[in-house]
Amino acid sequence: MSTALTIGMNHLGLTVRDLSKTTAFFRDVLGWQVTAEDPSYPRTTVTDGAVRLTLWQVKSDDPAPFDRKTNIGLHHLALEVADAATLLNLGQTLAATDGIVVEFMPEFMGSGPRKHMMFAEPGGLRIELLWSGV
Repeated sequence: MSTALTIGMNHLGLTVRDLSKTTAFFRDVLGWQVTAEDPSYPRTTVTDGAVRLTLWQVKSDDPAPFDRKTNIGLHHLALEVADAATLLNLGQTLAATDGIVVEFMPEFMGSGPRKHMMFAEPGGLRIELLWSGV
C-alpha cells in the first residue's frame, strides 16, 4: 500500500532559451497540441495527451547554457514513442531539422531490445526519445 500523498504529475515547467522555437518544435516536429499561451508572461503550455509541459521564456539575453552535470534540476526529459519505426523516423527527422543538436541517434539500451536517442531541441532542452522494446 502506498503512503504517497500525491497522485501524479500535473505538469512540468521548463525555462527555455527561445519560447517560439521550442513551442514550434513540440507542435510541428512532435505533433503536440498548444493548449495555452500567455504572451504577457511569456509562457506556452503544450501536451501530447499524456504529458503536459509549461514552457517559460528565459528573461536573460545571455542565459547560461544547460549543463546536466553542474546544474541542479533537469537532467533530461524522456518521452516514450509507440514503436521502433517511429523512433527511427523521428531520429531522421530530428537530424535534418535546423536547430536540433543530436547527441546520439537511435541505439539499443544495453543489450536491447529497448532503443533510445538523445538530442537538444532548439531552445536548449535535452530530450531522450525511447521505445520500450515491446
